[in-house]
Amino acid sequence: MKCAVVILNWNTEDYLRKFLPGVLDSTAGIADVVVADNASSDGSVKLLRSEFPSVQRIEFDRNYGFTGGYDKALAQLEGYDYFVLLNSDIETPRGWLQPLVEWMEKTPSCGICAPKLHSYYEKDLFEYAGAAGGYIDRYGYPFCRGRILKRVEKDSGQYDGPPSRVFWATGACLMVRSSLWKELGGLDERFFAHMEEIDFCWRAALRGYETHVVTDSVVYHLGGGTLPNNSPFKLRLNFRNNLLMLRNNLAQTLALEYHSRGVSAHKAARKGLARARRRIFTRKILDGCAAAGYLLCGKLSYVKAVAAAHREYRSLRTPWPEASDIERFLENSGGTKIEGIYKGCMPLRAMLISRKSPIFVQSKS
Repeated sequence: MKCAVVILNWNTEDYLRKFLPGVLDSTAGIADVVVADNASSDGSVKLLRSEFPSVQRIEFDRNYGFTGGYDKALAQLEGYDYFVLLNSDIETPRGWLQPLVEWMEKTPSCGICAPKLHSYYEKDLFEYAGAAGGYIDRYGYPFCRGRILKRVEKDSGQYDGPPSRVFWATGACLMVRSSLWKELGGLDERFFAHMEEIDFCWRAALRGYETHVVTDSVVYHLGGGTLPNNSPFKLRLNFRNNLLMLRNNLAQTLALEYHSRGVSAHKAARKGLARARRRIFTRKILDGCAAAGYLLCGKLSYVKAVAAAHREYRSLRTPWPEASDIERFLENSGGTKIEGIYKGCMPLRAMLISRKSPIFVQSKS
């Protein structure tokens, strides 16, 4: 077993100085640590050369984003069984990596796994970016065990136990089999950043691989290190990439749903494709409603971000798959099941329920 922990850095010199020593200490003898730099303009590279000369560096000529940076970095790493994608603003206590490695070693069906993600500032709270593992609803809105919208739970062990299957795990700290990474071609570089890990986990599930959260492992995420949560650019990426993700995966997923009910592959492929088109049209309408809400709140920059996201989606989207291709996929799917899609609209449910009620109810498609 060989494991590489890869930190993609862009202008986070202070985080490297603060968190990299802990990463090196907690992975000693277990994994190699690599820092890939997306053409930082601060002192990140100088810091690595002077204070961490033993750490392998990969230096890029420009900022390729989260997706392009990791794709290019991992393409240069050979001979590893596992890759760990790790944000530069993560505190890693001793013992965090071993449970992930051990679980992957003994669970061939698991292609991707992750620890629980806690807040760096309030260490008993889950952290927004991934909490205890993620799901999506029927319209593609992501949520987590322990976090829905901006509400986060205290971790009182409510999700602890044997590693459980989730729909997606956070890209802030994500372990993946190198063979699966290569099979899927890495992250979708059109995304640049945000929701790329959800798309990756979804594509892996369509290939028959599971994503698990190993609750014996916990790391602490500072969050917002590159883009603050109130950034219109981040909002634009999220709206755009959500549509790209649905376009990538929804037709095959809905076709699988029909096929699992006994519908022929020929008919299920066509029904799944038609339903995916309708579902994305509905999602666009919901995006328009969100933009109207931003307008009423006087957030004009957010309105512009949603409009820009839809324009970019139209220019970046790939053609719909042919029904015949989906049919062949179904015939070779070997009983693949997609779990972790909530049948309702999670943002609506979260707004309607009492703040004292549990914010997560596990519902699978």
